[in-house]
Amino acid sequence: MKTQNASTTSIHKVRRDVSGGKRGKGWEFQAAGKRVRRADPMRVHAGPPDGSLTGVGGLVGFGQFLKKLGFDWELRQLFGDMKRGPMVVYPMPEQLRLLVDANAAGEQRVFGLEALATDPLFEHLAGGTIPSIDTVYRDLCRFDESSLRSLHALMARHGHAGMKSLKSVHLDIDTTVEPLFGRQEGALPGPNPHYHGRPSFHPILAVVAETRLCCGAKLRPGNHSLGDDDAATIGDYVRDAVSHLRPGALLTVRMDAGADCSEILREIDAAGAFFNVKLKLSADLVGAIVFADNWRTVEVDADGKPLRQVAEISFQRRGWTNTERPFRVVATRYLDRDTGKQVQLWPDLEYAVQAFVTNNTLADAEDIVADYDGRAEIEALIAELKNGFGIGKVPSKDFNANHAAFLLKLLTHNLVRRFVSAVVPELQSWRLPWLWRYLLRVPARLVRSGRCWSLRLPADSLLQRLQT
Repeated sequence: MKTQNASTTSIHKVRRDVSGGKRGKGWEFQAAGKRVRRADPMRVHAGPPDGSLTGVGGLVGFGQFLKKLGFDWELRQLFGDMKRGPMVVYPMPEQLRLLVDANAAGEQRVFGLEALATDPLFEHLAGGTIPSIDTVYRDLCRFDESSLRSLHALMARHGHAGMKSLKSVHLDIDTTVEPLFGRQEGALPGPNPHYHGRPSFHPILAVVAETRLCCGAKLRPGNHSLGDDDAATIGDYVRDAVSHLRPGALLTVRMDAGADCSEILREIDAAGAFFNVKLKLSADLVGAIVFADNWRTVEVDADGKPLRQVAEISFQRRGWTNTERPFRVVATRYLDRDTGKQVQLWPDLEYAVQAFVTNNTLADAEDIVADYDGRAEIEALIAELKNGFGIGKVPSKDFNANHAAFLLKLLTHNLVRRFVSAVVPELQSWRLPWLWRYLLRVPARLVRSGRCWSLRLPADSLLQRLQT
């Protein structure tokens, strides 16, 4: 039977005509009365070993893209002085570039260099030799506060790419927990929903929602939760992002209830950005919501009964005064959600409720609520950063070394996303595992002929078509 619906949700993600695979011949076989018959693996004989085969053929195109960006020059300018002397074999810029390639190829730990050392293309791009992992560990421990700031600035610069073309930008800021099972410096017990009492790191990340690039990050000990102490850091992220906007563009910062803190809100407001922050349902706020009488229906079910209502609440916390713009509190009550923490305030109604604070005095109340829902994408991105780039895995007992590795992984994420956006923009919606399969971890053969190196790719691979 032929497929009637060609717009199935899962079909648009990855198709063989995009990735270079052949379409199935089910209809032809059915018309001919044939069935597929698997080949006998016992009749496939192993040939002689071929030392020119590589599994990371996509690193050539990735490296060419970074070369055009001037990334190698940036590394030399920023980190060329970290290792000097006539006996230096592995300069720091080359070491950092090596780790970027390793992260892009899917190796989440420094120890992964042991496996990549057998790949002829990776070894060739690294300069003909892969350093000992002990050397890489020691080089990561060379990072101090100054070099970490330089590395963060480099990561943020690539994270701001593409913002100039946007009229409205959302900066989503969130924290995550990285449970640790060793004795790393800074590994302390703190807020941890899954491993209670487990030592951990508690980093903070700022992501541009429209481009999915990270433009701010800080590795923090596990006993640090979001609060007043982070107001200056968040303010710096917002001011930096505002400085990269086109004239007339607007920036909105979205954060969860951890940012229900007067200092954080005042910093964002002073930086010249809007904010949309979920509020903690404190007793005084709950009282104001319960007695609100200006609820307006914005969504109904099939029978015309209200599914969602919104209202502006007359409520102010201490510390919300003396700001450039007044703060508004918007509440929504709804029936359609069945996950997450539900707060039911009315005994005769089944509504659950949420509240938000914003300094945007122009947007409608329902637009504020809908705008905050878009913040959910950062959760999926953090999951991709953890599962794909391994930001939750640390290479060393030294905190600065772990911070440097953390920033390098975020920098690699930005570079890979910029590579996809520039070379194959139609694949920007693909998740990292698919990008690995078709753009980076591609089988190929590295050949030297006539004093030139060439890379031979599969005949109908996506990379082959991009080169032609």
